[in-house]
Amino acid sequence: MATSQFSLRLPEELKHSLLEISKLAHRSQSQIAVRAITEYVERNEWKMKALQKAKQEADKGVFVSHESIDSWLDSWGTDNELPAPEADVFLNKR
Repeated sequence: MATSQFSLRLPEELKHSLLEISKLAHRSQSQIAVRAITEYVERNEWKMKALQKAKQEADKGVFVSHESIDSWLDSWGTDNELPAPEADVFLNKR
């Protein structure tokens, strides 16, 4: 895998903690930092993509009303369970 240089400023306390962890793990501070950043990106990348997709959908101005959702949820577990509601709010684009 190709790599490139990246620098950042850390609070002194965090830098000290990174140094201590690297000593205990017998790894360089860079290795520890790369692993931490990799794990963070992997955990959060899906969320950012989902938020972006949701924003694109919201920008279309088509929604399901709160009342429709409430009615649907209230019907769960009853003999008259309702199907998932369809869009019933359409905002005009300006």
